[in-house]
Amino acid sequence: MQFSQFGITDIKVSRICLGTMTWGEQNTEQEAWEQLDYATGKGVNFIDTAELYPVPRREETQGRTEEYIGNWMEARGNRDKIVLATKVMGRSDMPWFRPFTDITRLNREQITYALEQSLKRLKTDYVDLYQLHWPDRPINLFDQSRGYKHIEDDDAVPLEETLGVLDDLVREGKIREVGLSNETPWATMKCLHHAETRGLPRVQSVQNAYNLLNRLYEHGLAEVSHREGVACLPYSPLGGGTLSGKYLGGALPEGSRRQLFGRFTDRYQKVNTDDAVAAYKALAEEHGLSLVQMALKFVDSRDFVTSTIIGATTMAQLEENMAAFELAWTEELEQGVSRIFEKYPNPAP
Repeated sequence: MQFSQFGITDIKVSRICLGTMTWGEQNTEQEAWEQLDYATGKGVNFIDTAELYPVPRREETQGRTEEYIGNWMEARGNRDKIVLATKVMGRSDMPWFRPFTDITRLNREQITYALEQSLKRLKTDYVDLYQLHWPDRPINLFDQSRGYKHIEDDDAVPLEETLGVLDDLVREGKIREVGLSNETPWATMKCLHHAETRGLPRVQSVQNAYNLLNRLYEHGLAEVSHREGVACLPYSPLGGGTLSGKYLGGALPEGSRRQLFGRFTDRYQKVNTDDAVAAYKALAEEHGLSLVQMALKFVDSRDFVTSTIIGATTMAQLEENMAAFELAWTEELEQGVSRIFEKYPNPAP
């Protein structure tokens, strides 16, 4: 297993980060433990979760994923060997997350409450990385096609206020480092500015979607990662399973996420997506690879990526996913991907 420096900290994280969002919905606790044992046995030390998980989000299952991880760490006695990341929700209208309000916000009362609940479920007194799952301010991140739509909101909790809350929690020893998720270059740089000028916690990472179908991270954030030492933690490197090729031709495999949860993978069902996937699949096969292997190794081969978040619902998927990182990325693959990208640029942003 290869390791990377995390941001500008002294933390070393495995190039593979184990994603957990299916645990408690598509995966049982026994299956979660099996994945955890296998991944850590292969050298993975980085685990990513969230108060939101599992997905799709439901009141009946919320928090189960953290509980599974907490039970496993307690049973294995290995908390000190794990770099543990979790997240607090941004603004939403899901009232079951907070007993005292109908709207989740990134303010002092709610972040403090959310972290305490996560720590209880995880059976630990600190997390290594606490991430803002998405902003408090409204942004058109999940429904945009190509352009930017500005949304005014004078009620948004200011970034410096949120960082001030996190600063107190860092000082209390409940958080080691802070990060962003589903964020923009502007907000990332704004947070770094507040860290430099106000002494607030430095953002060490950004966790955004990044894959062969969505390379928007390269438009601004990749340079931030390089120049500012902010770790890139790509999620959805297989585009919600789309880059396995299993949905080509309108296929809907039994038990797949798209079959079980309908619109959950709408983000990857757009014009030209199937054509791009078919082209990438053909390229992979030309080089004796599966599309899964090529798609994962593409993400891992980017020089701005610190650790790629992978997820699986079966052990066979997890084993294939992890094996992909042992492959070599060649100039022929790079050129082939570039040709396809020129024809189908970001079909699923």
